[in-house]
Amino acid sequence: MDGKILLLPGDGIGFEVTEQALKILTAISKKHNRSFTIEKDIVGGAAIDKYGKPLKRDTLNKALNSDAILFGAVGGPKWDDPTIDMRPEDSILTLRKELGLFANIRPIRIYDSLIDKSVIKPEILANVDFIVIRELTGGLYFAKPKRRYTTRTGEKAVDTLRYSEQEIQRVVTLAFELAQSRKKKLTSVDKANVLQTSRLWRDVVKKVSENYPDIALDHILVDACAMELIQKPSKFDVIVAENMFGDILTDEASVLSASMGMLPSASVREIPIEGRTTLGLYEPIHGTAPDIAGKGIANPIAAILSTALLLRYSLGLTEEAAAVELAVNKVLESGLRTSDIAKDNEQVISTEEMGNAIAALI
Repeated sequence: MDGKILLLPGDGIGFEVTEQALKILTAISKKHNRSFTIEKDIVGGAAIDKYGKPLKRDTLNKALNSDAILFGAVGGPKWDDPTIDMRPEDSILTLRKELGLFANIRPIRIYDSLIDKSVIKPEILANVDFIVIRELTGGLYFAKPKRRYTTRTGEKAVDTLRYSEQEIQRVVTLAFELAQSRKKKLTSVDKANVLQTSRLWRDVVKKVSENYPDIALDHILVDACAMELIQKPSKFDVIVAENMFGDILTDEASVLSASMGMLPSASVREIPIEGRTTLGLYEPIHGTAPDIAGKGIANPIAAILSTALLLRYSLGLTEEAAAVELAVNKVLESGLRTSDIAKDNEQVISTEEMGNAIAALI
């Protein structure tokens, strides 16, 4: 047994893209003589419809007893009623919190064969290859109080931005460790000119940096970072940011790579380097895309590359992970395109055809 994987397709195109990811695991099993146990369950809107809650305790227990979780996407207009407390997104937030997945790793890579598809000039995209580390279980998305209420003067709402030294230290340490395995360069994002949490963040980063004298560290305000991601993206190698800043910046960075359908992510609770493996949740960064769900045109590459991260970080199968990434690159170089990454004069293939082509190369 090389790994126990829990598959949670979610909603919308989550079902379609994770189906192709399963083909990749099957291809790896055959080519490299590996054996995976894969169990499926439902979360998000699908679970609300069937069970009345976005995440069952039984599903959470399955996740805790797995080596890795392969996740699709959750949500959609059907469950967007703001008057309802229960939302599909609660499933992924709860999984992150309960599994202790405090860091999200998002690689941003530009494929030469897609460089003309990006809205950014090709000369700006040259040599762009960086990773964003996002703190995942603190900040505005989790801290209390968090509520909406009515007063005599009208409706009000409150969200709380709170961080502890320990929460910052562990994700920053992970970022420094990853920086050591790359170009030894780390950029820390904050808003220290305004926010007390960011001032604490910067102080902790400086303190942790004393243990990594070989790492070139710079601090940047989040608004400046947002501009430089578009103007000078090649300057970055490893970026670390708090939860909301990281969420926004990584979605912005998807513009560089031509489509959100190209970007994978890994949510982990330990530093996955030097031969160490960790429980992780792997998901494409795109959403459920309800406008194209069921049409068979979604790009499965982000889900497939997320599977490569799963093989590398949670199962320690680095050769197999590299084989998946190489197959993706070769398919793109051959000119195969789903609709989101195709030019006007290029032939478009389906979700299934893209999955089949990558699996065949493996």
